[in-house]
Amino acid sequence: MEMLTAIRNSAAGLGIFAVVTAGAIALTQISTEQRIADNIKEQQAKALYEIVPRSSIDNELLNDTLIIRKPELTGENEATAFRARRNGQVETVIMPVVAPDGYTGAISLIVGINRDESLAGVRVLAHKETPGLGDKVELKSQTGS
Repeated sequence: MEMLTAIRNSAAGLGIFAVVTAGAIALTQISTEQRIADNIKEQQAKALYEIVPRSSIDNELLNDTLIIRKPELTGENEATAFRARRNGQVETVIMPVVAPDGYTGAISLIVGINRDESLAGVRVLAHKETPGLGDKVELKSQTGS
């Protein structure tokens, strides 16, 4: 009988701990959800504006988009491209592309193409290359001249 009481007490304690922990995780997720979304948007804008400086256009890149349906190019069924406009005319389109043949996996990039078909710039967004070796690919991200 004593063993059964000990098992019940342990199970109850473990159950209470699980409920409190799950509640803490849920509260943390809810309270940080907007901050995470804002940080993602900020990082996305930073990468876009590295290709096309904010001062050279008169629209908000994050708000002027189009959907691309070329999975062989973007690696996804649908991807969002961003249009940089000056005086209402599209000057540059920045689109996501995937280089599927990285050493340890795909390399996700954004590529900016100017209206005159010249390269505005390239920025690496994500890769799984070897830290200290292959991750130098990010240092080679460039903007066109």
